[in-house]
Amino acid sequence: MKTATVKELKEELEDKSHQELITLCLRLSKFKKENKELLTYLLFDSENEENYINTIKLEVEQNFSAVNTTSYYYIKKSVRKILRLIKKYIRYSTNKETEVELLLFFCKQMTLLKPDIKKSKVLTNIYNRELISIKKKITLLHEDLQYDYNLELEEMLTKVD
Repeated sequence: MKTATVKELKEELEDKSHQELITLCLRLSKFKKENKELLTYLLFDSENEENYINTIKLEVEQNFSAVNTTSYYYIKKSVRKILRLIKKYIRYSTNKETEVELLLFFCKQMTLLKPDIKKSKVLTNIYNRELISIKKKITLLHEDLQYDYNLELEEMLTKVD
């Protein structure tokens, strides 16, 4: 089966009635958890981005507190899992401020991990890679926000060095 392009889908959806669109959305939400999560974001959380960010931060904080710190291997696995989760949530919200805010929070949580991430090359690389990514994304924001986020970023850069 050949998948239709976004343009073809848009044209076809424009021809559908209101009730047919509701039915299609509900049917789509039944197939994958991510579809349901995206629909939940669009319907309930997109209006209040600040609340969405705080909810994700709380979940990330809980995930970091549950990290198995018996070995760096388990820490690395958990950190990558948390990062995947954050990136998924960032995809739902196309807001660049949300992306920077969540990635900065992730990096702050990484610095709080015990044992220290400096002793693991892999964890340090994950941390540094995210800081580089944040730096690139900050340049796309408004000047005032750039200043505020750059201050936070500079603080993060000094924590691991």
